[in-house]
Amino acid sequence: MSLAALNGRDLLSLADLSEAELLGLLDLAANLKTGEVQPQCRQVLGLLFSKASTRTRVSFSVAMYQLGGQVLDLNASVTQVGRGEPLMDTARVLDRYLDIVAIRTFAQAELETFAHYAKIPVINALTDLEHPCQILADLQTIQESFGQLSGLTVSYFGDGNNVAHSLMIGCALAGIHVRIATPADYQPLPEIIEQTRRIAGDRSQVIITDDPKAAAEGSHVLYTDVWASMGQEDLAESRIPIFQPYQINANLLSLADSEAIVLHCLPAHRGEEITEDVMEGSQSRIWDEAENRLHAQKALLVSTLGVLES
Repeated sequence: MSLAALNGRDLLSLADLSEAELLGLLDLAANLKTGEVQPQCRQVLGLLFSKASTRTRVSFSVAMYQLGGQVLDLNASVTQVGRGEPLMDTARVLDRYLDIVAIRTFAQAELETFAHYAKIPVINALTDLEHPCQILADLQTIQESFGQLSGLTVSYFGDGNNVAHSLMIGCALAGIHVRIATPADYQPLPEIIEQTRRIAGDRSQVIITDDPKAAAEGSHVLYTDVWASMGQEDLAESRIPIFQPYQINANLLSLADSEAIVLHCLPAHRGEEITEDVMEGSQSRIWDEAENRLHAQKALLVSTLGVLES
């Protein structure tokens, strides 16, 4: 399909995409990975990150360099953002210099403020509410493993955080059944659950449960994330006994489909949310998933910048 409609658009949430646009991005990512298409650009990407990053920072940078563009690292410590310049002012200035910007910050409202005042495409590189770029790579990895998306079941275990939110939305758009297994007090936000069920409609199920075994039963994908996200490090130790039943280990994996794969958005705390043997086992696709951050984000860049070859 043509992705021309994404030219100049923001991606603040996966819900900003239609099903056709999502699937189109995944097809493009697959073609970029094989080298079937090789678009080039000379634009400049700004990375405005208020949180630490390895995969997102490096994959965006490498993607832009491989496309022939340039990258400016605009972390708060080297810009006036760190000294309190209003975001609306920063947005209007960077809009005059950059062609596109990826923002990693805490509040979704900060991302939305920047997008309101900037005319260039703004990409959500992670907020406390969502992590859409991660899920594009996850869906690409799932599609590579099974040759399809619609009708599969993805089960997430752990904290109902930003990754869980975007995973739910992405699965709903793709027609994937999604099960979120969390302790009762750590479920995804009610408004995200409602939004996801609205997107899913009658095509797929959205199940929220506190029973990890029920969530794993017959599932095609077992997915987890750290039990304490960035900014919650002081809670990490206290959360271990609460989340222990949600660890992806050999016993939980044995309940899944025999061809099931395991995903983790990384970084991982081995021995906590996932065991060493599962992470390094034959059903793990974690390293493919990490690689696909590069290809999925490259697809997003060329689509929103409008540099696709005709």
